[in-house]
Amino acid sequence: MGQAAVTLPAGWVAITMAGKWQAGNLPPELTSLVGRRAELGQVLTACRRSRLVTLTGVGGVGKSRVALRAAAELRAEFGGGAWLVDLSTLRDDGLVPHAVAGALRLSDQTARPMPEVLTEHLSGRELLIVLDGCEHLAGPCGKVVAALLDAVPGLRVLATSRRPLEVAGETLVVIEPLAVPPADATALAGDAVTLLAERAAETVPGFDLGKESEESVVRLCRRLEGIPLAIELAAARLRTLPLGYLADRLDDRFAVLGAGPAPDPAAPDEPPWHQALRTAVGWSHELCEPAERLLWARLSVFAGDFDAEAARQVCADERLPESDVGLLLDALAEDSVLTWLPTGAGERYRMLDTLREYGARRLRDLGEEERFRQCHREHYLALSIKGAAGWLGPGQLSWYDRMVGEHDNLRAALDVALSAGDGRPALELAGVLAFFWYGCGHAKEGRHHLRQALAQARRPEPALIQALWADGLLAASQGDARSAEERATQIAMVAGDLHATTPPASGDVPVAPDEEPAAHGELSAVHRRAAPASAGGFAAHERAGHVEIYAAVCARSLRSAVGVIRGDLAQVLAESEPAYRDRWNDEPPTIAGLLALLCRAHALTVAGRLDEAVTVLDDLRGLCDGRGEQLMRSHGDFLRGQAELSGGRLAAAVRYGQAALRTKRRLHDTFGIGLTVDLLALAAGAAGHSLRAARLLGLAQRVWSNHGQAQASVPEWVAARRACEAQARAVLGDNAYAAAYRTGYDSDVDAGIAYALEPEGEGLSNSGPHP
Repeated sequence: MGQAAVTLPAGWVAITMAGKWQAGNLPPELTSLVGRRAELGQVLTACRRSRLVTLTGVGGVGKSRVALRAAAELRAEFGGGAWLVDLSTLRDDGLVPHAVAGALRLSDQTARPMPEVLTEHLSGRELLIVLDGCEHLAGPCGKVVAALLDAVPGLRVLATSRRPLEVAGETLVVIEPLAVPPADATALAGDAVTLLAERAAETVPGFDLGKESEESVVRLCRRLEGIPLAIELAAARLRTLPLGYLADRLDDRFAVLGAGPAPDPAAPDEPPWHQALRTAVGWSHELCEPAERLLWARLSVFAGDFDAEAARQVCADERLPESDVGLLLDALAEDSVLTWLPTGAGERYRMLDTLREYGARRLRDLGEEERFRQCHREHYLALSIKGAAGWLGPGQLSWYDRMVGEHDNLRAALDVALSAGDGRPALELAGVLAFFWYGCGHAKEGRHHLRQALAQARRPEPALIQALWADGLLAASQGDARSAEERATQIAMVAGDLHATTPPASGDVPVAPDEEPAAHGELSAVHRRAAPASAGGFAAHERAGHVEIYAAVCARSLRSAVGVIRGDLAQVLAESEPAYRDRWNDEPPTIAGLLALLCRAHALTVAGRLDEAVTVLDDLRGLCDGRGEQLMRSHGDFLRGQAELSGGRLAAAVRYGQAALRTKRRLHDTFGIGLTVDLLALAAGAAGHSLRAARLLGLAQRVWSNHGQAQASVPEWVAARRACEAQARAVLGDNAYAAAYRTGYDSDVDAGIAYALEPEGEGLSNSGPHP
């Protein structure tokens, strides 16, 4: 029972224009945009004339702000909306298409290449994509953009990059620094002065630029050469230092810091005013306390945002005590080195790319880059182990939210693991994240990382079995029966090799009192403290030295899923039998074991053995409810709805289908949403509610158009939907059916789900049991 989820990008909106839904994910502007009228006009004109416009300029000059404001003004001109793709934290060039798909809410988890999926999804649509922060991936971005523009005539791209993307037809717009007052200015005028005044007022309540020395204001703005980031850093310092003193201090330090770090070899053609930015950032760095400077450098290993606990775990040592990190984070936020981000899950912090680059160079100069990159990897490995341990439990929804929020950092940790050369770090992290790839809707990306990790495997070990299982699970979720079957065979072979080379266990592996067994193949004693035995997976079996037991469960689960995909009911029943036999043993449940039970229930339903199917699903529900698990239970509720539908108990089928849909909506499980809406359409059609059935079929098809694998290509599900479509069309007639279907397809997905969860109404037979 494969599944795929997708997280709605922050700031996602849908607005009605001319009766049509217009989508986009442009974030709200949290601060004012000062000046830029001429640049905005130039960008708007360029975007209307050219299909690719790239905003270039130095770091900190405001390319992103101009691009986002221009996109907001252009959005109404694109029926498909305007979408932001943040590439600043991405390092793996193979993930550029995945990042674009994620921003577009495209949840396709089939085995097809993502570029192919993107072009098919965008075909016939008119939309604007903003690619922000392309300079470190200019070549790969250029290839992706060229392919998309060639295949999608209605697409336009607005990019920000310090370097051109070098794509045919690209229009370049250089974003210059803000205008500064002339040296002999007699009045405080110009955009640079306005920005300084506005940001200073935000930092120092009651700040009045008119009371400051005009000469100091002019000198400061000119020294900073109108670069917005430099001016904002200066404004933050006015909290503790007078403006005149800042201007004098900057003059004093300019000669010392003017040389700055060596130019970035990746951007040799940067404009000459970039030196002023280096000086301004270096000046802000010098004003920090030594401990703040040290933390600034170490925080550069994070990608995207992070919380205070992660900062303590990764950055603290004898030179930087954990107890000091919280106050230092606050100090860096007050100085605008960090951006403070209050969220529903607590406080988080983010560092602007330019400041992160500066910190990374300082960390490299200190000789600590490799050490703290490894600390970062180890922290996110430990977090992933905890997530794997807690996934099949009452904290599943919290772990979903937390791991999705850490996606950028997980990618960064995987980059470090894959660069190690030794295969184990990559196998450990990519494999233990099986729950994340599968449960949070990243099957395509997960297989991308797993393939790289598996290519580095050098020896048979439990971490290799876990990585093979993870890749096989994702392959099955994509309907890739061949790959899933291959992984099952490889798991058995590796387990056999391990058994042949490992002395028989005489009992449990001793575990220190302050340690718990590790989860899902992670063997490092450093991380055993992080994962309770309830994690399942390798946890229980490794204690007894019986890795081959877990391997057998995984291999049989994969072969069960392969049987479902191929419609081989005999194989499903045979391979799932051990999992069914052992379902109430003393070991904690695993994804593999629960998946086998789901496959078995499906096969029994298709075979018409409905009472047996219900018994299996009741047991699965008991296992999930005993631990507070929701995802696998929702899969079971969907299958229970199918069984009730097959037995003619329509009201029960609807109740189970709606129960599944509520959970799948919470987990953004697009695959599951498609399946459950299809189920509800079938129930409506069987009850004679043909208009409702047609509308739900349209809604389901809209969901499937984003997922890419309708009905998971399971033969029985495809046939059932086609029969429902034919029946509804026959009852309504072509015109009425098409109108109802189009209503469902064109509706906003959230509104459509709300409709699907409405009471079915009268006329449903045989109410049956309640979920």
